[in-house]
Amino acid sequence: MTVVVDIRKSGIINQPGTLAPLSANNGPSSPPNLGVLAFGDSITNGGGELQWGVALQSWALWVARALGLPFTNYAVDGATVDDVVERQLVAFERTSARPHATYDLGCLYIGVNDVRGFDWHPARFEPQLRRALAFLAQRSERVLAVAAPLDLGRPRAGAKVAELNAIVVGAAAGVSALVLDLSDFGGRNLVMADHVHPTAFGQIAIAQRALGVLAGDGMPARVQPHELIQYDPSWRARLQGDVSFAYRHAKVSARAVAVKARSAVEAWRG
Repeated sequence: MTVVVDIRKSGIINQPGTLAPLSANNGPSSPPNLGVLAFGDSITNGGGELQWGVALQSWALWVARALGLPFTNYAVDGATVDDVVERQLVAFERTSARPHATYDLGCLYIGVNDVRGFDWHPARFEPQLRRALAFLAQRSERVLAVAAPLDLGRPRAGAKVAELNAIVVGAAAGVSALVLDLSDFGGRNLVMADHVHPTAFGQIAIAQRALGVLAGDGMPARVQPHELIQYDPSWRARLQGDVSFAYRHAKVSARAVAVKARSAVEAWRG
């Protein structure tokens, strides 16, 4: 027996030109927040080789996954604070289908490439950082800014990192943003041999620290990032990782010595 249903009378759809009223199950009429919005450099962009079978993904993406929220990322490898303000914010306004929408969380981790450069100028960095944070604050219920590890780079960025972090903390306070303090962040399995880029597990560790900050502000995670991964801790995988790290660390150390020696010669020449 064939059953024919008139969908116009069944309530599945309405007559042409009419809209069905929202029921209690349909939710509010106002659009929801769009999740997590991120700007920054390669650390926030993510991408790279596997670590024991775990993909190297952005810490901000792990945060979004743990919160159960969608993720939008405009971070670009090698970016400085000028790139964030002059390119990434512009790209957001130009390409977003909803540039005036509100996000649950705005994330900004920038400054690593600025302080590692020879032309670090705190007075020029600060106003640009404040512009980026203000942009996020206008569009996000919460903003999370990140302070960099003190043991950054080879050769080490040194005292410039403390200057950077002081600016981050002050600028964050100006827009009531939260601060993720990574000043003590580091470790063999968390940071690559260049002492700049997090490994796959390092990205997860940063995300879990960020989630702790957010939970303290009333934004708890639905799941922890480490619960979302599976990995191979076999002796073969560990040995391969150790050999690879030792080789790369030796190359980075040799390059750092060469850079310092060249800088000393140039300074002597005057």
